Amino acid sequence: MKVRFCLAGALATGIVLGLTACQGNSADRPLTAPMRPESSFGGYLAALHAQQAHDYRDASAFIDAALAADPANYNLMRRAFALRVSEGRIGEAAPLARRIAAHDGAGGLAGLVLVEQAFKAGDDGRAAAEAAVVPHEGAQRYAVPLLLAWADAGRGQDKKATHDLDMMGDTRGLGPLKDLHATLIADFAGQTASAAAAYKRLLAAETPPTTRIAQLAGNFYERQHDAAAARTVYLSIVPVDDSDVGSAGLDRLARNVVPPKLIATPADGAAEALFDLASLLDQAETLDAALIYVRLALDLKPDFPLAELLAGEIRAQQDQPSDALALYRRVDPASPYAWTARMRVALTLDSLSRTDEAIKQIEALAAEQPKRAEPLVELGDILRSHSRFDDAVGAYDRALARVPKPTSGDWRIFYSRGVSFERTGQWPRAEADLKRALELRPDQPLVLNYLGYTWIDKGENLPEAIRMIEQAVKLRPDDGYIVDSLGWAYFRLGQYTRATETLERAIELVPEDPTINDHLGDAYWRAGRQAEARYQWRRALQFKPEADEVKTIQAKLEHGLGAAPAKVSGG
Repeated sequence: MKVRFCLAGALATGIVLGLTACQGNSADRPLTAPMRPESSFGGYLAALHAQQAHDYRDASAFIDAALAADPANYNLMRRAFALRVSEGRIGEAAPLARRIAAHDGAGGLAGLVLVEQAFKAGDDGRAAAEAAVVPHEGAQRYAVPLLLAWADAGRGQDKKATHDLDMMGDTRGLGPLKDLHATLIADFAGQTASAAAAYKRLLAAETPPTTRIAQLAGNFYERQHDAAAARTVYLSIVPVDDSDVGSAGLDRLARNVVPPKLIATPADGAAEALFDLASLLDQAETLDAALIYVRLALDLKPDFPLAELLAGEIRAQQDQPSDALALYRRVDPASPYAWTARMRVALTLDSLSRTDEAIKQIEALAAEQPKRAEPLVELGDILRSHSRFDDAVGAYDRALARVPKPTSGDWRIFYSRGVSFERTGQWPRAEADLKRALELRPDQPLVLNYLGYTWIDKGENLPEAIRMIEQAVKLRPDDGYIVDSLGWAYFRLGQYTRATETLERAIELVPEDPTINDHLGDAYWRAGRQAEARYQWRRALQFKPEADEVKTIQAKLEHGLGAAPAKVSGG
């Protein structure tokens, strides 16, 4: 479940950050420091090890200890600085930023921290001066113009702020970001007519708008006492929004309550810019950089629910669920994002093996909003992940009872319930749900794969099943599990050469899956490559298959496969 943080469009993959950064903040762990290394070099090595495990709190503690033992070591200073920023200890990082900037110029992260600290102090002039000397390299090409624009807006230099934004250039995917901040600056400066026209353009750029665009535009219309425009914006996101932004806005309109500005100061605008860049960088290859930007945003604006959610999401992706849990729990219960935060708390509790607590929280969320299906779908998914398939079916039944007229977005409920039915041996009911999911979303690769694979395994509807899996592979060519399904389909049809080639491709994509290794072993055996078959079966056993599969694989290792069965047929 992911709040639609980002702006319309996606950031071009050309952004590369020269940041050796890491992160941490584990409120659920004791605050004792890790074991102190015997030397600064030992601390450096220990920090590297912790960093590789994404344990940035311990990495920072090790580096801090190493720096204390060798305070003149510039490399340790740089690493300590980056780790402090990544951990959210911006105030402690700032003195190091000044020393680094004095040593080799205000480039990179050190320069950004000095700009951020000036905004935090309310000194827009100093923020502009600090930003002006940061080189426009890497992602600073985009961060610096945004921050400089807000510093100039704070000094009343609106035209210069517009020129600052133009320095971002025309990089593909960044147009919406530039347009958003031009709009926010016009709103901040009291240029009501220009802001109204700009918000209208932002809303027209994507239907429905992202949650954040709707929140900002709706806030503007409410402050302008244009209830009709605000209501239209909020209603547009209510069906798709997994936060309460839309419903909270509609509630204010019903009570005739006018909200304050969301971007009331230049520091707010700078925090928004840093958050927007973080959300655009929220990709596997740039998670550390995204984390740095969102930490800076939170230092400027500690009560920033979207930034707290994004930071938690990043930490979850870095396999640090305790950190994620602490960040989700920071979200103000009065925020329209509190519902999303509580749902993420529940899902994170489950990932921490605190499943009973997770279920209790989700049941509470479901009871609070009796028309909302989402918590019951998440409940079903948790139960299914723990092989409690009958209980999962019950949760999905309850979810569907809240969906009077399923739409294309509801395919997942039928798919998930169908999988649960299939795992409990109720194939007719599973088949009906999977077909219903395909009616709602005909090109959904997960459904195409699951139904097609099961048909092939049962020797049913083979031409249609093959077509479905081939279509799923075209839609997701890098999904090893779907490629495995196609390879197994060829195997079941007796096309052993094609099966071998396809399953080898699946192994490249998912090398350590026991089922795929087992399937490739079978294909090798039928292709006359017995030694390679036994090698794959032994690999399959290394990757912990299910208990019933272990016995089958062991029997194949001892006796091989029997005579090839007749080719399956069906239609």
